[in-house]
Formats: sequence, C-alpha cells, structure tokens
Amino acid sequence: MAESFDVVVLGTGNAGMVVAGVAHAAGMSVAIVESWDVGGTCPLRGCVPKKVLVAAAQTLAAIDRASEHKISVGDVSLDWGALMARERTFVEGTPAAFIGSLESRGIELVRGPANFSGSHQIDVDGRILDAGKIVIATGSKPRPLAIDGAAHLITSDDILEMTALPDSMIFIGGGVIAMELGHVLQRAGCSVTILEAMPQLLPRMDPGAIAEIERESERIGMKILKSVDVKSIAADGNTLTVSFVHDGVEKSLSAARVANGTGRVPNIDGLDLEAGGVTYDGLRIEVDEYLRSVSNLDVYVAGDALSHTAQLSPVATYEGRLVGDNIVDGDSKIPEYIYMPSAVYTVPAVATVGLTEAEADAAGKDYEAKTNDLSSWMSGRTYAETVAWSKVLVENGTGKILGAHLAGHGAEEVIHIFAFAMRYGVPASDLSSTVYAYPTFMSDVKNLV
Repeated sequence: MAESFDVVVLGTGNAGMVVAGVAHAAGMSVAIVESWDVGGTCPLRGCVPKKVLVAAAQTLAAIDRASEHKISVGDVSLDWGALMARERTFVEGTPAAFIGSLESRGIELVRGPANFSGSHQIDVDGRILDAGKIVIATGSKPRPLAIDGAAHLITSDDILEMTALPDSMIFIGGGVIAMELGHVLQRAGCSVTILEAMPQLLPRMDPGAIAEIERESERIGMKILKSVDVKSIAADGNTLTVSFVHDGVEKSLSAARVANGTGRVPNIDGLDLEAGGVTYDGLRIEVDEYLRSVSNLDVYVAGDALSHTAQLSPVATYEGRLVGDNIVDGDSKIPEYIYMPSAVYTVPAVATVGLTEAEADAAGKDYEAKTNDLSSWMSGRTYAETVAWSKVLVENGTGKILGAHLAGHGAEEVIHIFAFAMRYGVPASDLSSTVYAYPTFMSDVKNLV
C-alpha cells in the first residue's frame, strides 16, 4: 500500500536537505530518499575533505617561499597517511549528524535506490511513496569516458581515500577536480600530468586568470598538455600507460595511477524518468525558470542534478531554498546566478564572479576591462607571491561591476567584495573610495577598479 507525502525529495545533499527543511517548516509532510551515505558529496567526498588537503598544500607552498622571508627551512616531508587520517576526522560522524537532524524534525528518511513508478510516485525497493511534489536532488557522478581501458581510471572519491601517495599520476581532463587535486599531489611529492582535450584549462573561466595558474602549475613541476585526444589506457604490472594524440602525433605517457579529471554529470540516469513523465535527453532534465520539469510541473530539480548550473555547494543550497520556497508559496522565485562567486582551490587559488569578457561582448555590454599584474605591488612582494593578477570589468556610464577575475592575492576571499558590489549595485567609484584596513590584499581593491 502506498504512503502519501506532500513532498518527496530524492537525495540528502545540500539541495535536498534544504528543500526538506523548508517544506517541513511550513507544515508539509516530507520524505527524503537516500541510497548512499546521508549528507551528499560536499561534506563526505568533496569540498570539506578536499579543503583539508588544500590547506596542507598551502602550508607546503608557504614553506617553499620561506627563503624569500630570510627563513631557513630544513628537509620538509609530508606524511600522506597521517594527513589522510586527519582528513577523515572531518568526515567521520557526518552521516549520523544529518540523520539525527532529520529524525529530530520528524522528516522521514527512506533508505534505498529510488525510481519513478508514476508521475507522482516513487518506488524505493518496493516501498511506494505517493507525492504531491517530487524534488530530484540526486547530485552528480564522475563523467564516464568512452575510451579503451577506462576501467583503470580512478575518481576524486578514490583520491580522497588514498592511504599512500603514488609517485606519479595522470589526470585525463583539466577540470576543477584535476587542477585542485593536481596541485595538492604535486606539492606533496607526486609527479602530476594533465591531459586536456580543450585548448584551455577550465574553459569557462577567464583565459588570463587561467594562464596565470597554468604558468604556476608548470613552475611547481606539473606537466600540462592541451588539445589532447586520449585513445586508451593500458596496464603493465603496476604501471598504467595512456596513449593519445597531441599536435597530430601519437604519444604515450606512463604513471602509477590515472584519474578521471573531466568533471561530473547529473546522477539521474537510474531514476526511470520516463515513468515519471520527466523529459530527459540522456544527460539533462529540461527545466523551466522555476526549476520545474517542463513536462511534469510537480517535479523540481536542484543542485548538481541540474546540468546547466555550477556544481557548487552554495549554489545547491541556494537552489534548494528556492525550490522549497516555490513549493511552499507557489512558483514565484527565479534563480539569479550572475552574482554567485566561485573559486578553484589551486595553490594559489583562482576566483571569479559575473561575466567574462567573451560573455560581456556577447551581451553587447559597453565596458572597460581593467587588468593588473599585482606581483610587483607592495602587498604581493610582502608575501613573495608567485601569482597575483586581476581583471575587473566595469560598465561605462554606470560604473557597475560586470565581472571580476582573480588569481592569487587572496582570490578566494577578495572575490566576495566584488560579488557583494554586483549583488547590491555598488559602483566601482564606491569601492575605490572605501577606506580599507592596510596593508591587506583587500585594500588593493580600490586600485583594481
């Protein structure tokens, strides 16, 4: 016999948990379904454990610059096994904490794989849930690669559980995961190579910012090849060999491990969406401006299960709240992504918000792009920065910030003042006339606009 709920949410990541919380607070009956660990990618297999490793890499980078500060450092070594044990302390207990939160609020947790068995019905291992509204918040999974020997690939999940540091690793793809974990591994003592199919690493970001990070990546010893067509991966004992074509020439490289660095795709192909009347082209669910399925308006999609928005934890949280509000109050809220900052945690980081020059040109904007190499500025020299660069797009006439792109120079923190200015219409003149604490990276903002 079917059980009835006002809302059934698929997935217990950031998006799903927020939707469930909003709907429950409004007095709705809610069930949330999870087939894996409760909590989702960010706290368990993504941003939280990854940032622990990034922090260690940042410390190694600071030690590497010690001589610039006239500090002598002896032999430096990283105990990878101990670092990974420390990383696991940030993950342990997380699922239990999320389960406790759901139980304390009276939100029904249903464990098992979910699939649609009707337009308003979910089947979880034979348990039938009828729902007024259904939310797909099932997150993402590594992008599958159709190459010979793909079974030899490991994923970011595997890297975050490695108890021993390999001496070498090749990343197929130069996306966010490859760049962030590549910097960690290279600084830890693993020889990293990135094979990217596109002409630019991180192609959605500003080319100037990425050029700075690419130079720094090569400076620390990473090998980067772009416009690469990977053909196969073959194993020979404990060595893996990747065969590829680069500049029209067949080549091969070998390493102890080969990782999928091409990014992630929505984890939705096992939901039997057709049975739910949900339009699906094999990769993406088509949604309207309210994040509803265009073919079943009682089904919403949020978080990484969406294919057209940034796969970021804060974005998933934002979408979850928006979907929750639309379910509770009637469809009235439309997401705005232009003001949302993002950072890639290479060492140093690169960060962005708003439009790139290509996007501003395509939108017909009249603007000035103000680019600065900050490495010779007092703040950059003080910290012996190896990367310190900025580009800010300021609209002519209005003085509005259209976009900001930073590399180094506290990029992952400084980017937020540009996001704030864009969100609340603060013009460049106000940023430049504001009094900042000095000397800080933030105090340089007045000279970047």
